[in-house]
Amino acid sequence: MTLLGRNFIVSMMLALSDFVSFIASIYFALGILSIFVGPQQYDLLDPALGQWIVLHWLLALCCIAWFSMRLRHYFYRKTFWFELKEILRTLLIFSIIEIAVVAFATWPFPRYLWGGTWLFAMILVPFSRMLTKYILDKCNLWQRDTWIIGSGSNAHEAYKAISSERNLGLNIVGFIYTDVGTLPGDTIENIKVEAVDKNWLLTKNKKTQFIVAVESFQGEIRNAWLRNFMIKGYRYVSVIPTLRGMPLDSTDMSFIFSHEVMIFRVQQNLAKWSSRVLKRVFDIIGALAIIVILSPALLYISLKVRKDGGPSIYGHERIGKDGKPFKCLKFRSMVVNSKEVLEKVLATDPEAKAEWDATFKLKNDPRITQIGQFLRRTSLDELPQLFNVLRGEMSLVGPRPIITAELERYNEEVDYYLLSKPGMTGLWQVSGRSDVDYETRVYLDAWYVKNWSMWNDIAILFKTISVVLRKDGAY
Repeated sequence: MTLLGRNFIVSMMLALSDFVSFIASIYFALGILSIFVGPQQYDLLDPALGQWIVLHWLLALCCIAWFSMRLRHYFYRKTFWFELKEILRTLLIFSIIEIAVVAFATWPFPRYLWGGTWLFAMILVPFSRMLTKYILDKCNLWQRDTWIIGSGSNAHEAYKAISSERNLGLNIVGFIYTDVGTLPGDTIENIKVEAVDKNWLLTKNKKTQFIVAVESFQGEIRNAWLRNFMIKGYRYVSVIPTLRGMPLDSTDMSFIFSHEVMIFRVQQNLAKWSSRVLKRVFDIIGALAIIVILSPALLYISLKVRKDGGPSIYGHERIGKDGKPFKCLKFRSMVVNSKEVLEKVLATDPEAKAEWDATFKLKNDPRITQIGQFLRRTSLDELPQLFNVLRGEMSLVGPRPIITAELERYNEEVDYYLLSKPGMTGLWQVSGRSDVDYETRVYLDAWYVKNWSMWNDIAILFKTISVVLRKDGAY
Protein backbone atom coordinates (compact mmCIF):
# COMPACT_ATOMS: atom_id res chain seq x y z
CA MET A 1 0.00 0.00 0.00
CA THR A 2 1.29 3.47 -0.88
CA LEU A 3 1.89 6.05 1.83
CA LEU A 4 -0.80 8.24 0.27
CA GLY A 5 -3.28 5.36 0.53
CA ARG A 6 -2.36 4.75 4.17
CA ASN A 7 -2.84 8.40 5.06
CA PHE A 8 -6.24 8.43 3.32
CA ILE A 9 -7.41 5.35 5.25
CA VAL A 10 -6.21 6.85 8.55
CA SER A 11 -8.03 10.13 7.92
CA MET A 12 -11.26 8.42 6.87
CA MET A 13 -11.22 6.01 9.82
CA LEU A 14 -10.71 8.83 12.33
CA ALA A 15 -13.48 10.94 10.76
CA LEU A 16 -15.85 7.96 10.61
CA SER A 17 -15.23 7.01 14.25
CA ASP A 18 -15.94 10.59 15.34
CA PHE A 19 -19.15 10.74 13.31
CA VAL A 20 -20.43 7.37 14.54
CA SER A 21 -19.73 8.18 18.19
CA PHE A 22 -21.29 11.63 17.75
CA ILE A 23 -24.51 10.07 16.43
CA ALA A 24 -24.42 7.17 18.89
CA SER A 25 -24.52 9.67 21.76
CA ILE A 26 -28.18 10.43 20.88
CA TYR A 27 -29.26 6.83 21.12
CA PHE A 28 -27.19 6.14 24.23
CA ALA A 29 -28.93 9.06 25.95
CA LEU A 30 -32.35 7.94 24.68
CA GLY A 31 -31.73 4.40 25.89
CA ILE A 32 -30.54 5.41 29.36
CA LEU A 33 -33.34 7.93 29.91
CA SER A 34 -35.96 5.48 28.62
CA ILE A 35 -34.88 3.02 31.31
CA PHE A 36 -35.19 5.54 34.15
CA VAL A 37 -38.02 7.75 32.90
CA GLY A 38 -40.00 5.46 30.61
CA PRO A 39 -39.95 4.82 26.84
CA GLN A 40 -43.24 6.64 26.33
CA GLN A 41 -41.47 9.94 27.03
CA TYR A 42 -39.22 9.58 23.98
CA ASP A 43 -41.19 8.75 20.85
CA LEU A 44 -38.88 8.97 17.84
CA LEU A 45 -41.95 9.77 15.72
CA ASP A 46 -42.52 12.95 17.74
CA PRO A 47 -41.92 15.83 15.25
CA ALA A 48 -40.03 17.99 17.77
CA LEU A 49 -37.74 15.12 18.73
CA GLY A 50 -37.25 14.23 15.07
CA GLN A 51 -36.29 17.81 14.21
CA TRP A 52 -33.73 17.86 17.02
CA ILE A 53 -32.22 14.56 15.84
CA VAL A 54 -31.86 15.95 12.31
CA LEU A 55 -30.19 19.05 13.76
CA HIS A 56 -27.81 16.85 15.74
CA TRP A 57 -26.87 14.92 12.60
CA LEU A 58 -26.16 18.18 10.77
CA LEU A 59 -24.05 19.45 13.66
CA ALA A 60 -22.17 16.15 13.62
CA LEU A 61 -21.18 16.81 10.00
CA CYS A 62 -20.20 20.39 10.88
CA CYS A 63 -18.15 19.15 13.81
CA ILE A 64 -16.30 16.64 11.62
CA ALA A 65 -15.62 19.42 9.11
CA TRP A 66 -14.26 21.62 11.91
CA PHE A 67 -12.00 18.82 13.20
CA SER A 68 -10.78 18.26 9.64
CA MET A 69 -10.38 21.71 8.09
CA ARG A 70 -9.76 23.97 11.08
CA LEU A 71 -8.08 21.78 13.71
CA ARG A 72 -6.55 19.34 11.18
CA HIS A 73 -7.07 16.39 13.54
CA TYR A 74 -7.24 13.88 10.70
CA PHE A 75 -4.00 15.03 9.08
CA TYR A 76 -1.67 16.46 11.73
CA ARG A 77 -0.33 14.50 14.68
CA LYS A 78 -0.96 16.10 18.07
CA THR A 79 -0.21 15.08 21.66
CA PHE A 80 -2.98 13.27 23.54
CA TRP A 81 -3.84 15.93 26.13
CA PHE A 82 -3.62 18.79 23.64
CA GLU A 83 -5.91 16.98 21.21
CA LEU A 84 -8.34 16.02 23.99
CA LYS A 85 -8.58 19.66 25.07
CA GLU A 86 -9.44 20.70 21.51
CA ILE A 87 -12.05 17.92 21.21
CA LEU A 88 -13.84 18.82 24.45
CA ARG A 89 -13.73 22.54 23.74
CA THR A 90 -15.20 21.99 20.27
CA LEU A 91 -17.97 19.76 21.60
CA LEU A 92 -18.82 22.32 24.28
CA ILE A 93 -19.15 25.07 21.67
CA PHE A 94 -21.34 22.92 19.40
CA SER A 95 -23.54 21.91 22.34
CA ILE A 96 -24.19 25.60 23.09
CA ILE A 97 -24.99 26.23 19.42
CA GLU A 98 -27.46 23.35 19.44
CA ILE A 99 -29.33 24.41 22.58
CA ALA A 100 -29.47 27.98 21.24
CA VAL A 101 -31.09 26.76 17.99
CA VAL A 102 -33.54 24.59 19.94
CA ALA A 103 -34.48 27.49 22.22
CA PHE A 104 -34.90 29.87 19.27
CA ALA A 105 -37.06 27.34 17.40
CA THR A 106 -39.06 26.59 20.61
CA TRP A 107 -39.01 22.84 20.01
CA PRO A 108 -40.72 21.14 22.98
CA PHE A 109 -38.46 18.28 24.02
CA PRO A 110 -36.76 17.45 27.36
CA ARG A 111 -33.63 19.52 27.91
CA TYR A 112 -32.03 16.77 30.00
CA LEU A 113 -32.06 14.64 26.84
CA TRP A 114 -29.88 17.33 25.28
CA GLY A 115 -27.60 17.29 28.34
CA GLY A 116 -27.33 13.50 28.33
CA THR A 117 -26.57 13.42 24.61
CA TRP A 118 -23.69 15.86 24.88
CA LEU A 119 -22.35 14.19 28.01
CA PHE A 120 -22.15 10.91 26.09
CA ALA A 121 -20.61 12.72 23.12
CA MET A 122 -17.83 14.08 25.35
CA ILE A 123 -17.12 10.53 26.49
CA LEU A 124 -17.64 8.58 23.26
CA VAL A 125 -15.81 10.86 20.81
CA PRO A 126 -12.44 10.86 22.65
CA PHE A 127 -12.79 7.16 23.53
CA SER A 128 -13.60 6.12 19.96
CA ARG A 129 -10.71 8.29 18.70
CA MET A 130 -8.32 6.45 21.04
CA LEU A 131 -9.76 3.06 20.08
CA THR A 132 -9.49 3.82 16.36
CA LYS A 133 -5.85 4.86 16.71
CA TYR A 134 -5.16 1.68 18.67
CA ILE A 135 -6.71 -0.45 15.90
CA LEU A 136 -4.83 1.49 13.22
CA ASP A 137 -1.62 0.97 15.17
CA LYS A 138 -2.23 -2.79 15.39
CA CYS A 139 -2.81 -2.82 11.63
CA ASN A 140 0.51 -0.99 11.10
CA LEU A 141 -1.28 2.03 9.68
CA TRP A 142 -0.84 4.63 12.43
CA GLN A 143 2.93 4.78 12.86
CA ARG A 144 4.64 7.19 10.46
CA ASP A 145 8.36 6.79 9.70
CA THR A 146 10.16 9.90 10.87
CA TRP A 147 13.67 11.25 10.36
CA ILE A 148 15.21 13.70 12.81
CA ILE A 149 17.55 16.23 11.20
CA GLY A 150 20.12 16.73 13.92
CA SER A 151 22.63 14.79 15.98
CA GLY A 152 23.18 16.99 19.03
CA SER A 153 21.47 17.47 22.38
CA ASN A 154 18.37 19.10 20.85
CA ALA A 155 17.84 16.11 18.56
CA HIS A 156 18.25 13.75 21.51
CA GLU A 157 15.76 15.76 23.58
CA ALA A 158 13.34 15.78 20.63
CA TYR A 159 13.58 12.00 20.36
CA LYS A 160 12.81 11.49 24.06
CA ALA A 161 9.84 13.85 23.93
CA ILE A 162 8.37 12.25 20.78
CA SER A 163 8.89 8.72 22.09
CA SER A 164 6.99 9.56 25.28
CA GLU A 165 3.87 10.51 23.29
CA ARG A 166 2.51 7.46 21.47
CA ASN A 167 -0.51 9.44 20.31
CA LEU A 168 1.75 11.20 17.80
CA GLY A 169 2.35 7.92 15.99
CA LEU A 170 5.86 8.96 14.93
CA ASN A 171 8.36 6.13 14.52
CA ILE A 172 11.89 7.53 14.59
CA VAL A 173 13.93 5.59 12.02
CA GLY A 174 17.12 7.64 11.97
CA PHE A 175 19.08 10.78 12.80
CA ILE A 176 20.90 12.90 10.21
CA TYR A 177 24.36 14.08 11.22
CA THR A 178 24.70 17.88 11.36
CA ASP A 179 28.36 18.36 12.33
CA VAL A 180 27.80 18.22 16.11
CA GLY A 181 27.09 15.60 18.75
CA THR A 182 26.99 11.91 17.91
CA LEU A 183 29.17 10.90 14.95
CA PRO A 184 27.90 9.03 11.85
CA GLY A 185 27.75 5.30 12.42
CA ASP A 186 27.11 5.70 16.15
CA THR A 187 23.64 5.58 17.71
CA ILE A 188 21.31 7.74 19.77
CA GLU A 189 19.00 5.58 21.88
CA ASN A 190 19.94 2.60 19.66
CA ILE A 191 18.97 4.48 16.49
CA LYS A 192 21.68 5.04 13.90
CA VAL A 193 23.07 8.46 13.04
CA GLU A 194 23.69 8.79 9.30
CA ALA A 195 25.69 11.18 7.15
CA VAL A 196 23.86 11.95 3.90
CA ASP A 197 24.58 13.80 0.66
CA LYS A 198 22.40 16.25 -1.26
CA ASN A 199 20.72 13.47 -3.26
CA TRP A 200 19.57 11.53 -0.19
CA LEU A 201 16.27 13.41 0.06
CA LEU A 202 15.29 12.33 -3.47
CA THR A 203 15.13 8.72 -2.26
CA LYS A 204 12.45 9.53 0.33
CA ASN A 205 8.69 9.56 -0.23
CA LYS A 206 7.06 13.00 -0.25
CA LYS A 207 4.82 11.89 2.64
CA THR A 208 7.74 10.99 4.93
CA GLN A 209 7.81 12.94 8.20
CA PHE A 210 10.89 15.06 8.91
CA ILE A 211 11.70 16.90 12.13
CA VAL A 212 14.44 19.53 12.06
CA ALA A 213 16.02 19.60 15.54
CA VAL A 214 19.42 21.22 15.10
CA GLU A 215 21.27 23.26 17.73
CA SER A 216 20.60 26.97 18.32
CA PHE A 217 23.84 28.02 16.59
CA GLN A 218 23.09 25.97 13.45
CA GLY A 219 20.74 28.42 11.76
CA GLU A 220 22.37 28.03 8.35
CA ILE A 221 22.04 24.24 8.43
CA ARG A 222 18.40 24.53 9.50
CA ASN A 223 17.59 27.01 6.74
CA ALA A 224 19.35 24.87 4.11
CA TRP A 225 17.27 21.84 5.04
CA LEU A 226 14.01 23.81 5.12
CA ARG A 227 14.81 25.35 1.72
CA ASN A 228 15.45 21.89 0.32
CA PHE A 229 12.17 20.55 1.72
CA MET A 230 10.14 23.43 0.29
CA ILE A 231 11.76 23.35 -3.16
CA LYS A 232 11.24 19.60 -3.51
CA GLY A 233 7.65 19.69 -2.21
CA TYR A 234 7.92 17.81 1.10
CA ARG A 235 4.90 18.71 3.23
CA TYR A 236 5.37 16.79 6.47
CA VAL A 237 8.10 18.91 8.01
CA SER A 238 8.29 20.18 11.59
CA VAL A 239 10.89 22.24 13.42
CA ILE A 240 11.79 21.77 17.09
CA PRO A 241 13.73 24.88 18.18
CA THR A 242 15.89 25.03 21.30
CA LEU A 243 13.46 26.58 23.80
CA ARG A 244 14.37 24.71 26.98
CA GLY A 245 13.59 26.87 30.01
CA MET A 246 11.03 29.03 28.22
CA PRO A 247 7.34 28.99 29.28
CA LEU A 248 5.36 27.39 26.45
CA ASP A 249 1.78 26.83 27.63
CA SER A 250 -0.55 29.73 26.72
CA THR A 251 2.29 31.35 24.75
CA ASP A 252 1.03 33.43 21.82
CA MET A 253 3.10 33.39 18.64
CA SER A 254 3.14 35.99 15.87
CA PHE A 255 5.53 37.34 13.26
CA ILE A 256 6.28 40.74 11.75
CA PHE A 257 5.26 41.06 8.11
CA SER A 258 8.20 41.05 5.64
CA HIS A 259 10.66 40.23 8.42
CA GLU A 260 11.96 36.87 9.62
CA VAL A 261 11.21 37.74 13.24
CA MET A 262 9.04 35.55 15.45
CA ILE A 263 7.49 37.09 18.56
CA PHE A 264 6.53 34.90 21.52
CA ARG A 265 4.28 36.51 24.12
CA VAL A 266 4.97 34.51 27.26
CA GLN A 267 2.59 34.47 30.20
CA GLN A 268 2.86 33.54 33.85
CA ASN A 269 -0.62 32.15 34.35
CA LEU A 270 -0.25 31.80 38.13
CA ALA A 271 0.36 35.56 38.33
CA LYS A 272 -3.23 36.17 37.21
CA TRP A 273 -5.72 36.84 39.99
CA SER A 274 -8.42 34.89 38.13
CA SER A 275 -6.14 31.85 37.74
CA ARG A 276 -5.30 31.79 41.45
CA VAL A 277 -8.98 32.03 42.41
CA LEU A 278 -9.91 29.26 39.96
CA LYS A 279 -7.15 27.00 41.28
CA ARG A 280 -8.16 27.67 44.90
CA VAL A 281 -11.85 26.93 44.25
CA PHE A 282 -10.87 23.74 42.42
CA ASP A 283 -8.67 22.73 45.38
CA ILE A 284 -11.39 23.29 47.99
CA ILE A 285 -14.12 21.47 46.06
CA GLY A 286 -11.79 18.62 45.12
CA ALA A 287 -10.36 18.17 48.63
CA LEU A 288 -13.79 18.22 50.28
CA ALA A 289 -15.17 15.71 47.78
CA ILE A 290 -12.25 13.31 48.29
CA ILE A 291 -12.45 13.59 52.09
CA VAL A 292 -16.17 12.78 52.07
CA ILE A 293 -15.76 9.84 49.68
CA LEU A 294 -12.72 8.38 51.47
CA SER A 295 -13.76 9.16 55.06
CA PRO A 296 -14.25 5.45 55.96
CA ALA A 297 -10.77 4.64 54.60
CA LEU A 298 -9.25 7.60 56.46
CA LEU A 299 -10.74 6.40 59.75
CA TYR A 300 -9.67 2.78 59.19
CA ILE A 301 -6.07 3.72 58.29
CA SER A 302 -5.85 6.03 61.29
CA LEU A 303 -6.86 3.26 63.69
CA LYS A 304 -4.52 0.77 62.00
CA VAL A 305 -1.48 3.06 62.24
CA ARG A 306 -2.08 3.81 65.93
CA LYS A 307 -1.82 0.15 66.92
CA ASP A 308 1.88 0.48 67.82
CA GLY A 309 1.10 3.21 70.34
CA GLY A 310 2.28 6.17 68.28
CA PRO A 311 0.21 8.92 66.65
CA SER A 312 -1.57 8.17 63.38
CA ILE A 313 -0.67 11.48 61.71
CA TYR A 314 2.52 13.46 61.89
CA GLY A 315 3.57 16.79 60.42
CA HIS A 316 7.00 17.30 58.90
CA GLU A 317 8.13 20.83 58.12
CA ARG A 318 8.17 21.68 54.43
CA ILE A 319 8.69 24.89 52.47
CA GLY A 320 5.55 26.41 50.98
CA LYS A 321 4.70 29.30 48.69
CA ASP A 322 6.93 32.36 49.13
CA GLY A 323 9.25 30.34 51.36
CA LYS A 324 6.78 30.01 54.25
CA PRO A 325 7.28 26.80 56.28
CA PHE A 326 4.30 24.60 57.16
CA LYS A 327 3.61 21.19 58.65
CA CYS A 328 3.00 18.74 55.81
CA LEU A 329 0.64 16.07 57.14
CA LYS A 330 1.00 12.36 56.48
CA PHE A 331 -0.12 9.10 57.98
CA ARG A 332 2.82 7.87 60.02
CA SER A 333 4.58 5.15 58.05
CA MET A 334 7.71 4.90 60.20
CA VAL A 335 8.59 3.60 63.64
CA VAL A 336 8.21 6.03 66.54
CA ASN A 337 12.00 6.44 67.00
CA SER A 338 12.65 6.96 63.28
CA LYS A 339 15.18 9.77 63.82
CA GLU A 340 17.47 7.59 65.91
CA VAL A 341 17.16 4.69 63.46
CA LEU A 342 18.10 6.96 60.53
CA GLU A 343 21.12 8.40 62.32
CA LYS A 344 22.38 4.90 63.09
CA VAL A 345 21.93 3.71 59.49
CA LEU A 346 23.68 6.76 58.01
CA ALA A 347 26.56 6.36 60.45
CA THR A 348 27.11 2.66 59.71
CA ASP A 349 26.11 2.22 56.05
CA PRO A 350 28.11 4.30 53.50
CA GLU A 351 25.87 3.26 50.57
CA ALA A 352 22.75 4.34 52.45
CA LYS A 353 24.39 7.67 53.34
CA ALA A 354 25.34 8.28 49.70
CA GLU A 355 21.77 7.50 48.61
CA TRP A 356 20.35 9.82 51.28
CA ASP A 357 22.72 12.66 50.34
CA ALA A 358 21.71 12.32 46.68
CA THR A 359 17.92 12.01 46.99
CA PHE A 360 16.92 12.51 50.66
CA LYS A 361 15.31 9.06 50.35
CA LEU A 362 16.23 5.42 51.04
CA LYS A 363 14.85 2.71 48.78
CA ASN A 364 15.13 0.08 51.53
CA ASP A 365 14.33 2.30 54.50
CA PRO A 366 14.56 0.38 57.83
CA ARG A 367 12.37 2.97 59.54
CA ILE A 368 9.23 2.01 57.63
CA THR A 369 6.63 -0.15 59.39
CA GLN A 370 4.72 -3.00 57.77
CA ILE A 371 1.54 -0.96 57.36
CA GLY A 372 3.75 1.96 56.32
CA GLN A 373 5.13 0.01 53.36
CA PHE A 374 1.60 -0.58 52.11
CA LEU A 375 0.62 3.06 52.63
CA ARG A 376 3.67 4.32 50.75
CA ARG A 377 3.32 1.96 47.80
CA THR A 378 -0.31 2.97 47.39
CA SER A 379 0.37 6.65 48.26
CA LEU A 380 -2.36 6.45 50.92
CA ASP A 381 0.06 7.92 53.47
CA GLU A 382 -0.40 11.31 51.76
CA LEU A 383 -4.19 11.51 52.19
CA PRO A 384 -3.99 13.76 55.31
CA GLN A 385 -2.50 16.41 53.03
CA LEU A 386 -6.08 17.02 51.92
CA PHE A 387 -6.38 19.04 55.13
CA ASN A 388 -3.26 21.01 54.15
CA VAL A 389 -5.09 21.79 50.92
CA LEU A 390 -8.18 23.02 52.78
CA ARG A 391 -5.99 25.22 54.99
CA GLY A 392 -4.45 26.80 51.90
CA GLU A 393 -0.93 25.50 52.60
CA MET A 394 -0.91 23.08 49.67
CA SER A 395 -2.71 22.47 46.40
CA LEU A 396 -4.05 19.27 44.86
CA VAL A 397 -1.45 19.71 42.10
CA GLY A 398 1.87 21.50 42.37
CA PRO A 399 5.61 21.07 42.90
CA ARG A 400 6.57 18.36 45.37
CA PRO A 401 6.94 19.55 49.01
CA ILE A 402 10.61 19.89 49.95
CA ILE A 403 12.59 20.59 53.13
CA THR A 404 14.71 23.68 53.69
CA ALA A 405 17.95 21.82 52.95
CA GLU A 406 16.76 21.03 49.43
CA LEU A 407 16.24 24.65 48.39
CA GLU A 408 19.91 25.17 47.54
CA ARG A 409 19.78 22.22 45.13
CA TYR A 410 17.17 24.04 43.04
CA ASN A 411 19.76 26.71 42.15
CA GLU A 412 18.20 29.39 39.90
CA GLU A 413 14.97 27.36 39.57
CA VAL A 414 14.16 27.97 43.25
CA ASP A 415 12.39 31.21 42.30
CA TYR A 416 9.89 29.23 40.21
CA TYR A 417 9.36 26.74 43.04
CA LEU A 418 8.48 29.50 45.52
CA LEU A 419 5.82 30.95 43.18
CA SER A 420 3.43 28.04 43.76
CA LYS A 421 1.99 26.06 46.64
CA PRO A 422 3.38 22.52 46.91
CA GLY A 423 1.03 19.85 45.60
CA MET A 424 -0.24 16.47 46.74
CA THR A 425 0.63 15.32 43.26
CA GLY A 426 2.53 16.86 40.39
CA LEU A 427 4.68 16.27 37.34
CA TRP A 428 7.34 14.52 39.41
CA GLN A 429 4.82 12.01 40.77
CA VAL A 430 3.51 11.10 37.32
CA SER A 431 6.96 10.95 35.70
CA GLY A 432 8.57 8.15 37.66
CA ARG A 433 8.50 9.54 41.22
CA SER A 434 11.40 8.13 43.23
CA ASP A 435 12.93 6.55 40.11
CA VAL A 436 13.64 10.04 38.70
CA ASP A 437 17.01 11.68 39.42
CA TYR A 438 17.08 14.90 41.43
CA GLU A 439 18.00 17.17 38.53
CA THR A 440 14.95 15.96 36.62
CA ARG A 441 12.73 16.54 39.66
CA VAL A 442 13.87 20.17 39.79
CA TYR A 443 13.28 20.56 36.04
CA LEU A 444 9.76 19.10 36.30
CA ASP A 445 8.80 21.35 39.22
CA ALA A 446 10.01 24.44 37.35
CA TRP A 447 8.27 23.31 34.14
CA TYR A 448 4.98 22.94 36.02
CA VAL A 449 5.08 26.48 37.41
CA LYS A 450 6.16 28.07 34.12
CA ASN A 451 3.47 26.24 32.16
CA TRP A 452 0.61 26.13 34.66
CA SER A 453 -2.93 25.85 33.37
CA MET A 454 -6.11 24.39 34.80
CA TRP A 455 -6.09 21.84 32.01
CA ASN A 456 -2.59 20.69 32.97
CA ASP A 457 -3.77 20.21 36.56
CA ILE A 458 -6.66 18.04 35.37
CA ALA A 459 -4.33 16.01 33.14
CA ILE A 460 -1.90 15.43 36.03
CA LEU A 461 -4.73 14.31 38.33
CA PHE A 462 -5.89 11.71 35.80
CA LYS A 463 -2.31 10.55 35.27
CA THR A 464 -1.90 10.26 39.05
CA ILE A 465 -4.72 7.72 39.24
CA SER A 466 -2.93 5.53 36.70
CA VAL A 467 0.44 5.91 38.46
CA VAL A 468 -1.00 5.04 41.89
CA LEU A 469 -2.76 1.95 40.55
CA ARG A 470 0.47 0.76 38.90
CA LYS A 471 2.55 1.78 41.96
CA ASP A 472 5.19 3.30 39.67
CA GLY A 473 8.28 4.59 41.48
CA ALA A 474 6.68 4.25 44.92
CA TYR A 475 8.79 3.26 47.90
